[in-house]
Amino acid sequence: MELFTPELGLVFWMFVAFAILFLVLAKWGWPAIMKNVESRADLIDKGVEYAQNAKEQLDHAREEAEKYIDEARKQQAEMLREADRMKTQIIEEARSEAQKEAKKQMDAAKVAIEQSRKEAELRFRDEVSSFALEIAAKVVRKQMSDEKAQTQLVNSLLDEIENKN
Repeated sequence: MELFTPELGLVFWMFVAFAILFLVLAKWGWPAIMKNVESRADLIDKGVEYAQNAKEQLDHAREEAEKYIDEARKQQAEMLREADRMKTQIIEEARSEAQKEAKKQMDAAKVAIEQSRKEAELRFRDEVSSFALEIAAKVVRKQMSDEKAQTQLVNSLLDEIENKN
């Protein structure tokens, strides 16, 4: 059982060795370990802080991107409204111009029809007049072939002239 019951000298030297080891570790080992732990903790804190800053910047960038996208959509909608307004205006102007041109064409056609009608009336009157004169000339020649009819015509014309005066 010697293995399980150590002697007092062994315990003393083990305690002295432990104390020396503890003092060496306390003087030089523990501060180095603590320094490394603290630097690692600082590094982790900085990493967390950097990650939070990066997350905030990403969130801010997303918000700005959404604002730009919304603004672009608004501009696109405005451009589409403006294009639709311009399209409607162009259509209305074209419709108005077409109506004006159609009215001009109708007025010109009415004037041309009226002129053609007047020319036709004048030709018709001229033809009727020439036919009437030809008929009258033929009738007068036939009636004037007789001397008695000539004398009677001259006398009636003279009577009309005297009555007018």
